[in-house]
Amino acid sequence: MNPALHTKHLTATKLSIGYSHRGQATCVAEALDLALNAGEFICLLGPNGAGKSTLIRTLAGMQAPLNGSLKLQDQTFHSIPPRERARMISVVLTEALPVGMMDAYSLVALGRHPYSGWLGGLNEIDKERIAWAFHAVGAEGLEGRQIAELSDGERQKVSIARALAQEAKVMLLDEPTAFLDLPRRVELMSILRNLAHREQMGLLLSTHDLDLALRFADRLWMITSDGKLIQGYPEELAMSGEFARIFANENLEWDAERGSFRAHPNPCLKAEIQGDGIEALWTRRALERLGFGIAKPGETSALSIQVVDTDDHTEWTVARNEKPAKHTSIGQLIDWIRGEDWSSKN
Repeated sequence: MNPALHTKHLTATKLSIGYSHRGQATCVAEALDLALNAGEFICLLGPNGAGKSTLIRTLAGMQAPLNGSLKLQDQTFHSIPPRERARMISVVLTEALPVGMMDAYSLVALGRHPYSGWLGGLNEIDKERIAWAFHAVGAEGLEGRQIAELSDGERQKVSIARALAQEAKVMLLDEPTAFLDLPRRVELMSILRNLAHREQMGLLLSTHDLDLALRFADRLWMITSDGKLIQGYPEELAMSGEFARIFANENLEWDAERGSFRAHPNPCLKAEIQGDGIEALWTRRALERLGFGIAKPGETSALSIQVVDTDDHTEWTVARNEKPAKHTSIGQLIDWIRGEDWSSKN
């Protein structure tokens, strides 16, 4: 067992978070006990308004907790001088960067401020760390580009490189994948997980993307709408039904086998699907998307589909009311299903 996994970089005890307005405190989550360990990539999930961003900002020291205690590497958080704290914890937020005409290298170099100061020049160690940060996020070649000219994905990489340049063992990220397309989201999550494991960092990332969180996170933290914190390994939470309890509603149900939510199928429409392989799998997905439930053995079904895969083609044979029809593509099958009248009794 790796002993570093038991090193707690950031801990909170009986933490209550929220905000104050005109002297009136509003609590959004309370009595939170949590630990961010070395070499751990944690994703923070929860409904809108549950307090994900508030928790990130509180853990970063950007707003005071309403109650409870915070420790950073076994030191009381607010007893650590700001300059020293900046060497221990870094933050990446979703707000637009006020960069003016700044280039990517200059932005990443700001991460060396805790070591050099605003007017301090960069020494060789600083330059080596900046070069490493660009390499670590796959942003080589962006150094001379203006921030305003970068794509969302490139800008997010540079923001993370700036945080890496701080050499902090804790990094907190507030929805860094929010404005990225799917390939860039997957790439960024892979980069962050690898950094956590390789550099023995504690990384906490808030996100709405449950699928990516299940695929990449070592552990999940979930804030409920009533201010409670659920923690666990992704697989444990998927099997326990916690996702259904926190996120499901009258229109959605949790599919524990696939690890995702789906729309409630029409209880009157069932389809029997026979066959194996990728074609049969995506046929089931297509039928569910069209509102069908998948019939279990022995259940009455509105139609039966046999998927036969040969060496050179796949064929879908459909039986409805003893009327067989054959299709040579899944697109043909979908068009046929959509063209049928399913309002009549089957």
